[in-house]
Amino acid sequence: MDNNKKNMIRSIPAEDRPLEKLISYGPEQLTDSELLAIILRTGVRDENILEIARKLCHMKDEVYPGILGIFHASYDELISLRGIGKVKACQLLSVAEFSKRIHKARANDRLDFSSPSSVADFYMEEMRHKDREEMKLILLDIKLRKIREITISQGTVNATPASPREIFREALRLDATNIIMIHNHPSGDPTPSSQDVYITDQLEKAGELIGIRLVDHLVIGDGTYVSISQYRMIKKGMA
Repeated sequence: MDNNKKNMIRSIPAEDRPLEKLISYGPEQLTDSELLAIILRTGVRDENILEIARKLCHMKDEVYPGILGIFHASYDELISLRGIGKVKACQLLSVAEFSKRIHKARANDRLDFSSPSSVADFYMEEMRHKDREEMKLILLDIKLRKIREITISQGTVNATPASPREIFREALRLDATNIIMIHNHPSGDPTPSSQDVYITDQLEKAGELIGIRLVDHLVIGDGTYVSISQYRMIKKGMA
């Protein structure tokens, strides 16, 4: 058997082929690479799609183990891999975005702006995979119902510039009486920096003067978060 035929998906026993396994046993029984192989369908000469899918699952293992690497892969990074052309790269990016939207839609049913964990869960998948800091401003009415969500700034790898003036200008313009700030840490560690705590203090003081309450400032990490309001209470208790 020549190498080309040997590496075709048809050379794999029928019961071990991803599509047949899914039909027989259900999607939960498939590995990550097998699920990817079904989505991408075809391989290239001398390399079947299952082998390509395995490489995809480990393309960023040094930083993001397993399939998390796909969330952090750019279009250019994907098409640089052998066997991944424009169409497959777009399929992968679409699947990653689709999974984020599914998570957000499910979290929306439990969204409670008075609960830090509820808010963090809602924004987690959207923000945890970003490679730059981004700050969101959530504008709320007196009953903590959302008026609008605004991306107030996009920064560098470890800094998101934002000023109280800019933040409260938006709050006043839209008649918000409560606000929540959310930003991510691309490192994955949500521990607030001294600058994060300082900005929170400044926003609270400025808000008190004009009658707009800062409900909380959340820092999103990789699958975890910190409420700066709770963080400061813990730090004070330890002092």
